[in-house]
Amino acid sequence: YIGKAPSLVVDYKAAVQYLRYNAARLPAGNTDRIIANGTSAGGALSALLGATGGSADYADALAEIGAAGGRDDIYAASCYCPITDLDHADMAYEWIFAGVNDYHQSAKGSMPPAAGAASSGNTAVNRPLNAPAEGAAAPMTEEQSTASARLKELYPAYLNSLGLKDASGSPMLLNPDGTGSFAEYVKALYQASAQSALDRKADLGGADWFTVRDGKAANVDLAKYAAWATRLKAAPAFDKLDRSSGENDVFGTTANVPRHFTDFARRYDPAHGDLAPDADIRRMNPLGYIGTAGVKTAPHFRIRHGAKDRDTALAVPAVLALRLQNAGIDVDFAVPWGQGHGGDYDLDELFNWIDRICK
Repeated sequence: YIGKAPSLVVDYKAAVQYLRYNAARLPAGNTDRIIANGTSAGGALSALLGATGGSADYADALAEIGAAGGRDDIYAASCYCPITDLDHADMAYEWIFAGVNDYHQSAKGSMPPAAGAASSGNTAVNRPLNAPAEGAAAPMTEEQSTASARLKELYPAYLNSLGLKDASGSPMLLNPDGTGSFAEYVKALYQASAQSALDRKADLGGADWFTVRDGKAANVDLAKYAAWATRLKAAPAFDKLDRSSGENDVFGTTANVPRHFTDFARRYDPAHGDLAPDADIRRMNPLGYIGTAGVKTAPHFRIRHGAKDRDTALAVPAVLALRLQNAGIDVDFAVPWGQGHGGDYDLDELFNWIDRICK
């Protein structure tokens, strides 16, 4: 047992409090310029730390572990491929990947064959050690395919409930069939990524999901994108019906019994396993804290999601970025071409961003 939700982010907050408590002892640095950085689950925790500064929801947990007390807000968060909004990530995944029935996650679950190395295909640069491992393609079961279709149908209502707007103030919405202004926004993100590849004459990797005319990318087709990227995870991607995912373990009990964190998975679990407490699910999702009274969200965020990342759907960080921007937060968000599920692959740009926001 190494701690369950929300202990992960509580430990992060305790570290921030510790730094400020010992500020006079530090040889250098400014505790008003604390910046978090993380990849995958770490990207999610960076987002959580940045989004939830000062929230009373964590006070009891911090007191329980003997944290130093004081402020736990930070100045900025760098989030590579954040695995976040977990209680809705299954729906987002199927909004993109429904219709792709073969998946590539190894039955071994985690530990990729080589960490930190670039390669062709879908192995990412600096892929986290605990990320799902690649395996040979396998077809989803009938149960998984049915779950995929149901989850895809549920996503528009959730997305529309968020009240998101683009930079011009226009609503970001989805129709019941999954099309709409939010879909066009996601297409534009992929199109910008493809255009960056064209501009620098990068390898397009056989991409057939957009057209090119006079050197310009256009006409992004999300269904073709999903087939090109391939599906990594069978449905549901995160809250498995048999509670077998790493995320089920995160929301598990102190006796290491995994739990569900979505009503959907619990409903269709033949064993009807337990659902994690609402408070734990809430404290692991940054979206509910951004723009909330009594919370000091970091004023700067940098979010990256690789163009061939299929550990989670692009919709997840896209929603995070929009939510932050709608709350007046400075957000640097991009979808780098040629990247899968990994991080720290653009350190010069990351450090330049840090220098810029700290001036």
